[in-house]
Amino acid sequence: MKPPVTRKTERNLRSARATSRFTPEQHVEPRGREAGITVSVKVWVAVATALLAVLLVPPLLTPGADSGDANQVRALRVLVPNAPGGGYDITARTAAKAMEDADLLRNAEVFNLPGAGGTVGLGRTVGERGNGKLIMSMGLGVVGAVYTNKSPNSLLDTTPIAKLIEEPDIVVVAKDSPYTSMQQLVDAWKANPGTVTVGGGSAPGGPDHLAPMLIAKAVGLQPKTVNYIPFDGGGELLASVLGGKVAFGVSGVGEYRDQIQAGTLRVLAVTSKDRIQGIDAPTLKQAGVDVEFTNWRGIIAPPGITQTDRDKLVDLFGRLHQTPQWAEALQRNGWTDAFAPGDEFRTFLENENKRVATVLKDLGLA
Repeated sequence: MKPPVTRKTERNLRSARATSRFTPEQHVEPRGREAGITVSVKVWVAVATALLAVLLVPPLLTPGADSGDANQVRALRVLVPNAPGGGYDITARTAAKAMEDADLLRNAEVFNLPGAGGTVGLGRTVGERGNGKLIMSMGLGVVGAVYTNKSPNSLLDTTPIAKLIEEPDIVVVAKDSPYTSMQQLVDAWKANPGTVTVGGGSAPGGPDHLAPMLIAKAVGLQPKTVNYIPFDGGGELLASVLGGKVAFGVSGVGEYRDQIQAGTLRVLAVTSKDRIQGIDAPTLKQAGVDVEFTNWRGIIAPPGITQTDRDKLVDLFGRLHQTPQWAEALQRNGWTDAFAPGDEFRTFLENENKRVATVLKDLGLA
């Protein structure tokens, strides 16, 4: 016997049917105005889906589209073999920025791998044989460090790309130093060569080491008596000069131009043949020291890169050399244009290796 159907039971049945109205098991076609609303929603969903698909598809690059310069180099990595703030670092970052500003280069990465006067970075570069997307900023300091650190790798094991600049060194002291002239410094140095410490932004054999050794020899001091403290780049040296931890420092003019202009450093002399515009200091010869000395910097790549990659890199720096951005950088940093591409740079490196070895032997340092 069926139970009686009460009003409460009818309400529960109606509620159950309403709840299960759009379940997968039962589909009820919409009617009337509800059907119109459903159709409209379906149309708008379809239109929105189509529009979204159009927006998400990347535009095709046609010959007339702005797809960048076909000669533009991309994703180049620039290894700096000393700490941030040093000469190699400033040269690398300045060159990379100038090339990007001139639309010659895009997505460049400059990174530091310091150690052993640049020979750690040299070893990494030689080890990246065939890598046409890596270059290294380097200079005279690495030539000397190869000898003094007895490195198993030579710059002649790499692919020379271009010599870029020459730069004189400067002899600097803190603004509150007791030395106000080169002659005062030389007199104190000769009296106490062991206590008048000199700091340089390169390892033994580098430019900031060779310059004070040549100065010492010129004023009658034995280079081996000089108390030289090496730093991994001019950036690290700066704090010691300003803090009085060394009596004087020797480094590239471009590394300290801001501090010179701000008055926190005093320049006693410059190592170049002529005075430097914007710096109120004599040359060493004008100060009574018969020494003339110039540093240089350039770019190398790993060995074994393809001829195509080599030509592309040599061409890249050739085009950089012609840009107004690079001309402005040379002037701003007090650098001398010394551009020598490819094979010309290799010949220079061969001669420089011999010259530095001779200088180190003459100074009793190799």
